[in-house]
Amino acid sequence: MNTFSQLLQTLLGISVPPKDLTFLQVSIRGVVVFIAALIMVRLSSKRSLAEKTAFDAVLVVIIGSMLARVINGSEAFFSTLGTGFVLVLLHRLFGVAAYYSHAFGFLVKGTPTVLVQNGRLERKNMFWNHISKHDLEEDMRLDAKTEDLSKIGTARLERSGEISFVKAE
Repeated sequence: MNTFSQLLQTLLGISVPPKDLTFLQVSIRGVVVFIAALIMVRLSSKRSLAEKTAFDAVLVVIIGSMLARVINGSEAFFSTLGTGFVLVLLHRLFGVAAYYSHAFGFLVKGTPTVLVQNGRLERKNMFWNHISKHDLEEDMRLDAKTEDLSKIGTARLERSGEISFVKAE
């Protein structure tokens, strides 16, 4: 076991300062992190990669940042890699809790906001969500296939950050 530990330390440069890591050590770290990241992605929900909500985007940003530090040697290898798995499991746990608790889902995933109601702009909601009339018009053209605001029954800024449109009848 001691020989295996020494081999691992040599290959990964475990106790080597980041500036002294060799190309081979950084490459091996990269391969190990790549495989670990694939496992993390498989353990997390499929939605997390799509970054449907801030809840999902936060996981992707933190994991990416942490894993980059593992590769370049600026953080401890195994403990940082292990923390990535802990965060993925926490994300799953929060996702399950949000499934069972609508209130918890609002807390971690946010709520949709009405931007247009019966063809009228909800300017206060647009202001607080940094959606200009021009942004809304662009999405109307692209998604609702109209430039006529009166044809929109409801437009919502969804939790994913996308704007959905329901045409007026």
